[in-house]
Amino acid sequence: MTRHPDPAQGPVQFEPEFIAGVRELFEHRIPFNALLGLKIDDIGGERVHGHLDMRHELVGHFVHDRIHGGVISACLDAMGGLAVMAAIGARHLDEPPFQRLHRFGKLGTIDLRVDYLRPGIGERFLLEAEVLRLGSRVASTRMSFLDVEGKLLATASAAYIVS
Repeated sequence: MTRHPDPAQGPVQFEPEFIAGVRELFEHRIPFNALLGLKIDDIGGERVHGHLDMRHELVGHFVHDRIHGGVISACLDAMGGLAVMAAIGARHLDEPPFQRLHRFGKLGTIDLRVDYLRPGIGERFLLEAEVLRLGSRVASTRMSFLDVEGKLLATASAAYIVS
């Protein structure tokens, strides 16, 4: 059952077909996301959640086993894009899932700012992203990169072209 983005009706609930399509696109059809190992945990119309398991190939500082800052930045950027995909999907709930999945073709980052707050040390990292504004041409987002205990390691804000 699909719900429309009306606050009085509660959060958007996407169809399983839409969620499966977004997951396939994000985790498998974007090779860089697959290389990083990014995984989606939850897709909502307002917010998305994901995770990244630490691997040796992602180390940026070999002495401390810290994740590379570029990996953090890339993950935050990807999650911001995922949040925009979800927001576009929520905006067009009147369309079938397959049609909504084809609306992401022009999505691209036009600005990204990352603030690194703490060293990224751990076995798994959590990611959150939300769309602050979805316009007809540009979307603005806010993202977080956290350790498994919820400690904030990095934040980002970004703008994406949507048309």
